[in-house]
Amino acid sequence: MRKTNIVTLVVFWQKDCLISTSSRYHLMAMSVADTVVLVFLVIVEIITKSFSVRPFWYKDPWCTLRDVFNYGSVNTSVWLVVSFTVERFIAINSFRLKVRICSPRNTLVAIAVIHICSYTVAIPHYWSNYSEVANGTGDAICKHKPDLPSMYVEGLVWFQTSLTYIIPYIIIFTLNGLSLRQIILSNKVHCVTRGVFHRVPSGSQFSNQKKKSIILLLTVSMTFAYLCTTRFITQIIIKTFYYGTERQDYSKSINIVADIGTMLEMTNTAINMYLYACTQSVFRRELIQYLKAIVHPWQAKRKNVPVAFQV
Repeated sequence: MRKTNIVTLVVFWQKDCLISTSSRYHLMAMSVADTVVLVFLVIVEIITKSFSVRPFWYKDPWCTLRDVFNYGSVNTSVWLVVSFTVERFIAINSFRLKVRICSPRNTLVAIAVIHICSYTVAIPHYWSNYSEVANGTGDAICKHKPDLPSMYVEGLVWFQTSLTYIIPYIIIFTLNGLSLRQIILSNKVHCVTRGVFHRVPSGSQFSNQKKKSIILLLTVSMTFAYLCTTRFITQIIIKTFYYGTERQDYSKSINIVADIGTMLEMTNTAINMYLYACTQSVFRRELIQYLKAIVHPWQAKRKNVPVAFQV
């Protein structure tokens, strides 16, 4: 899963794929952020827990820092998608704002601010866990603190839910709805001649480049929204009604559904390369070329493929 994000990063680093510089910066940042999410939530959380007898992640200080890193990485991944959605919407709909806002420099500043703020707002999770030594085994267990005030817990849950799901969903669905409306209107441009409506070719009104940009925007942002919905719902239920419940008890259906939601969200962080390949023909060609370079390195050297892909 991580390799797909790394390949995406290298492809956009080497080639522009007929995508604007600001968009490429967003897509590269999203690849890095998604990789960090996979490292923290899949490799450290799941694999370490499954294949290590005494995971270091369950001991102090890692137990208290765990949710800070986990939620910080998720926040970064989510808000980079939101930033990409806003940037593409502005670039598509307003040339004047595009020149002022959608510059490579502003994009890099936005990416840096998102990273800093995402981990900063995750700091309150530091006080939500504690490490405990299990009786009899001596193994460390990382648990939610049961003595936290209910107001603190509920406030933290709804703050994180709003930050990661509710607000991003509102922004993404609103801007994507406006983009779809623009496509529909551009494809149904009519003029009045002698009281009769005649269809006018929309190619002059809405360029193919804009359509490709909107397709990329809708594909990335809507895939994120659909795949993250299950986890969005289950996390509210667990943190509100099942707080402190043993998460490894799979006799409870809520734990099964929650793990399915986590699996779908992790899938979202790993499939962007395939989304780009399906929607962007230039990226698809570059990807095929680079994959051939990995499989047949001797041919790559003769064709001068970038060094990054020469094995």
